[in-house]
Amino acid sequence: MKTVVYKWVVLSLALGLGGCATAPKPLYQWSNYQGPVYQYFKDNGASAAEQISLLEAQLQKNKAMGELSPPGLHAHLALLYSKLGNDGAARENLLAERNLFPESAPYIDFLLKNANRPKSDS
Repeated sequence: MKTVVYKWVVLSLALGLGGCATAPKPLYQWSNYQGPVYQYFKDNGASAAEQISLLEAQLQKNKAMGELSPPGLHAHLALLYSKLGNDGAARENLLAERNLFPESAPYIDFLLKNANRPKSDS
């Protein structure tokens, strides 16, 4: 009887303490990133300027909160800036993406190399 009570107390404590654990904080702050990307491709890129302001605001918020922005955010901003003809901001965001996520360097370098090519008249 004493063993059963002891096991019951230990089990109750383990379950009680386990219930107090908090969920781990996510590595990246995705809050306002996935929706605009989906909308951009759904609408065939119609709202580039609006998305830039949303994503830039998200970057500022992440920076202020000390949270990491997700992979691809700067690359998507580069695409949006490029669409509007702001090549300087596009390049800046591609370089930021490469610095934050070194594994993206081969692809980002490819994009930067092709961005400097003269456009052919088709």
